[in-house]
Amino acid sequence: MSSLLIVGYIACAGFVAAGVLGSLYQLVTSQPPRFNFAGETVLSFLAGVMMCVFAGPFIIMRNAIRGRRIENRPLGWLVASSTIAGMWSMCSGVMVMNVALIVAGYP
Repeated sequence: MSSLLIVGYIACAGFVAAGVLGSLYQLVTSQPPRFNFAGETVLSFLAGVMMCVFAGPFIIMRNAIRGRRIENRPLGWLVASSTIAGMWSMCSGVMVMNVALIVAGYP
């Protein structure tokens, strides 16, 4: 049971990190984040890829909720998107938690 709670905590940490990064992107650019890798330079391309890697769950859930509300997509679409975003959040949450532990000084 404790392992399941740890996995849930890590997934929440990953989704919070995705939300913060996605909101920060929207604050800076006045556009919502999306899966778009078009950049003029290599550096902008790499920045876009890294932003999508960590803000991916936020982008998926935003699109899924908008699709359900505006386009009346079926509930199964929202459940599948939530599952994908949850697994992605868990993977990025592991990286976020590792960085947090390193910064805090734990081995």
